Amino acid sequence: MKIGIFGTGYVGLVTAAGFAEVGHNVTCVDIDLARIKQIQSGVTPIHEPGLSESLKKSLERGNICFSTAPIDVVANSSVIFIAVGTPSQFDGSPDLSHVEEVATTIGSLMTESRTIVVKSTVPVGTARRVSSIIRSVLDSRSVDIPFTVISNPEFLKEGVALNDFRKPDRIIVGANDESSIGIMRSLYEPFSRNHEKLVVMSSESAELTKYAANAMLATRISFMNEIARLSEKFGADIEDVRRGIGTDQRIGPDFLYAGAGFGGSCFPKDLAALSSMAIDVGTTTPIIDAVQLVNRQQKALLAQKARSHFGSLEGLTCAVWGLSFKPSTDDIRESSALSLIEDLIREGANVRVYDPVVKTLDSSEWLDRCAICESRNDTLHNADVLFLVTEWDEFKSLDLEYLTRVMRQRVIIDGRNLWDPKVCRSAGFHYFGIGRP
Repeated sequence: MKIGIFGTGYVGLVTAAGFAEVGHNVTCVDIDLARIKQIQSGVTPIHEPGLSESLKKSLERGNICFSTAPIDVVANSSVIFIAVGTPSQFDGSPDLSHVEEVATTIGSLMTESRTIVVKSTVPVGTARRVSSIIRSVLDSRSVDIPFTVISNPEFLKEGVALNDFRKPDRIIVGANDESSIGIMRSLYEPFSRNHEKLVVMSSESAELTKYAANAMLATRISFMNEIARLSEKFGADIEDVRRGIGTDQRIGPDFLYAGAGFGGSCFPKDLAALSSMAIDVGTTTPIIDAVQLVNRQQKALLAQKARSHFGSLEGLTCAVWGLSFKPSTDDIRESSALSLIEDLIREGANVRVYDPVVKTLDSSEWLDRCAICESRNDTLHNADVLFLVTEWDEFKSLDLEYLTRVMRQRVIIDGRNLWDPKVCRSAGFHYFGIGRP
C-alpha cells in the first residue's frame, strides 16, 4: 500500500519506519529541509533504539522516501497520515494550527479519493474538524472528491517505540464505515497476525481513548508518589508496598514506581489538554488536576531533601546523573532533572550533570551555569551531593569506594530508588530515597 505521512517528528518517523519494514511504500514530508536532508543521510534527529537502522534499511530497499513537497504525499499516497506536532498553548490546550494547515494542504492538492488518518494526539472532535476543513477547501475549488478522515491515535513508549509499533497491544481505529475500517485492517494486518488487534469505535471515542490511557498511567505514578510520602512519615518502605500491591492481579505491577515525578512529551501535555477540554465543555477533572499537582510537588522533592539535610543549597557542588525524562531517549521535555537543576542554581549551588545521550541543553540563564560533563565520574570530584534523576542502565552499579575517595561530602539523593539504602549507608553515606526509611 502507498502511504504518505505529514511530519517527521517522533510519531511520524516511527510510523514510517514500522510500515516500511513490512513492505509498504512510504513517503514522508516535512517543511524542515535540514531535517529531511539529515534523515536522508541516515541520521535520525531523535534518539530511539533501532529507529536509525530501520530507516537506513528501508532507504536502501527504496520503499521509503522523504520530501519537502506536500504534493509528493497527496498525489502518490492512497492513505495519508497526519503526524504533526500539537504543542501546548498557554492555557494547556493543544495548538492545532499544524494539523489544520495539513488539512488545508490536502484539500487544495487532492485530485482523487484519499483516506486521511489523524495520528497526532488531538482533542476530541479534531477528526471531524479536519474533515470539515478539507470539505471546505474542496468546495472552494468547486470539486467533489470522496475522502474519509479516520482517527488512529498512537500508543508509543519512548525508548521502545519501534517495538511498540511492531507488536501493539491494540490498534485503535476511529471510523464509522466498513470501507475505511477495511483499509485500516489491511494496512495493519502484518501487526495483527497472532490475533485481531483492531479496536473499532467512533472518532470521538478514539481521540478520548488516547488521553484517557495516558491519564490513567500518570495517575498510577502520582498515586504511588503520594503513598511514598506517607511511607516516609510512617517508616514504611515504598518498594515493599509496591511489590505488595503490584502482585494483586486487579492492579498489576506497571507504572507503580515512586520517583522524582514524570515528564516527557506526552503525560504533562495530555493531562493539561484533558483539563482544558473539560473546561471547554463545562465540566471539571478533579482527579486529573490532582495528578498534575502531585507531579509538580514531586519534581521539587529532591531539592527539598537536600535543603533539609544541608540547611542551605548555596555554595554546594551538586552532581546530577541523568537529564532525559526517562532512559533510552534524548527527550528532556518536562524532565524532572531540569526542574531540579533550576532549583539548585536558583539557590546558589554549583551543578555538574551527566547523561549518556543528552550532551547539550537549550540556552538559558540558569542552564548556562550548569556544567555538562563527559562522564559520570567527571561530576563527582569534590561534590557535596549526588542526585540520581534518570535510571539509565550505566547508573545501576554504584562504585561507593570511588565516591568515598572523590566526593567532599557523602550524600546520595536517589530520585528513582535505584540503589540499596542499606549498602549506601553501610559505606558511610547519608542516603535519601523516595518513600524509603
